[in-house]
Amino acid sequence: MRGFLASSIGVATAAALALPLALPTPALAEAAPVTPAGTTQSLPLGPLGPSAGRIPGVPGMSASPGLPETRGLAARDVQTFSLVGVVWDDASTPLLGHVQVRTRHAGTENWSDWQDVETHNSEHAADPDAAERGSGRVRGATAPLWVGASDGVEVRVQAETGGGTNTRAASRLPSGMRIELVDPGAAAPVAVLDGKNAGPGGDDKGDAAVGLPAMTMEAAESSAANVPHASLGAVEITALNKEDSTADAVLAADGELEAAARPYIGPRPRIITRRGWGADESLRESGFVYTNTVKAAFVHHTASGNNYACKDAPAVLRSLYRYHVVSEGWRDIGYNFAVDRCGTVYEGRAGGVAKPVLGAHTMGFNTDSMGVAVIGSFASTAPPKEAVDAVARLTAWKLGLFGMDPRAKTTLKSGGGNLYAKGRNIKMNVISGHRDGFATECPGRLLYNQLPPTRTTSAKLQGRP
Repeated sequence: MRGFLASSIGVATAAALALPLALPTPALAEAAPVTPAGTTQSLPLGPLGPSAGRIPGVPGMSASPGLPETRGLAARDVQTFSLVGVVWDDASTPLLGHVQVRTRHAGTENWSDWQDVETHNSEHAADPDAAERGSGRVRGATAPLWVGASDGVEVRVQAETGGGTNTRAASRLPSGMRIELVDPGAAAPVAVLDGKNAGPGGDDKGDAAVGLPAMTMEAAESSAANVPHASLGAVEITALNKEDSTADAVLAADGELEAAARPYIGPRPRIITRRGWGADESLRESGFVYTNTVKAAFVHHTASGNNYACKDAPAVLRSLYRYHVVSEGWRDIGYNFAVDRCGTVYEGRAGGVAKPVLGAHTMGFNTDSMGVAVIGSFASTAPPKEAVDAVARLTAWKLGLFGMDPRAKTTLKSGGGNLYAKGRNIKMNVISGHRDGFATECPGRLLYNQLPPTRTTSAKLQGRP
């Protein structure tokens, strides 16, 4: 398998180095002007009065003295944004509290109800000793929440409390808290699958990719990592049947693909590339970081809510990417792949869809694994069948490249986390949920319950008896 990695990395590197800053092909010459990049507004959260900061229904809240610490932001006009999250200075400090936001729909006077923001703490992150985590840029953060185009916001954050008058049990909120308002920017649309589970207002397919801007050197570097599975500048990697997927993998490996893996490579799914969903490659760090192999796939949900149409999934993904890099300080988006509610698969962290790219998805178990995030929240909402089927197809192909049986167990060494001490060898399912490697609700109970049949389906797609 190492031969496959070295060979394909060499092809990608050579292609990238040979590129000019922009590619003046006829198609690009007719392209529309470069589309606007996304933006991030970062607004500090200040103290709130007792009544303004109270979150109804939270245990321990009362009008008596000794209320827990509260911070927030009064209702105000802002530039248009579509995704929100709260960040703070020290990534090692947990936010022990409750976060709610309400937003005003852009161009209207209509405010949403208060919405809860999931205050997960560091479970989606690089391992403790990874250079990415020690860069000095990483911040603590809540999960992001997709709210759609909005131009007004109000925020309230309340620390946890032991209840009653036991104020010593109340937590302190972390320092440097601010609300991040992310606008994904515009990008040329690409076609997305139109599943049965339509999003709000219907799910029209996106148009074919048109008006793509010329590639920068960073974009060429990212695109070249997928050669020879797709041509340079491709907006998608086409689906292949099982026989052609095996041949494609052997070609990419210069014939050095492990013989044992060849019979059990699932059909390659259609994958929208980073160029296809409009990733701003100037945001991420240059270059790629790889592990030795892919022994396991961790399934996640983004916890960003289900209020999106499939045609908007690329915009959601651009927002998640910007939040991970600009707001949280990561080197790139944390997940290796994303799947939307209609079953479209997207390339995540740059470095090549067929390669063992080191992600920042499951703290403690990012090495020799891949992270697949289904866009949405599935603690109390069932994941669409199209999305679950897409996870099975993706894992059948990617795990098959590395000779892994989706129904089997594997052993991973912990890099440190809240479940397993650093250095411990842990046996877990080849297809695991995030919660198997870290104490978290991710990927949501109802998605996690779909993993057993997903393992079976994935193995069948590989052709295993």
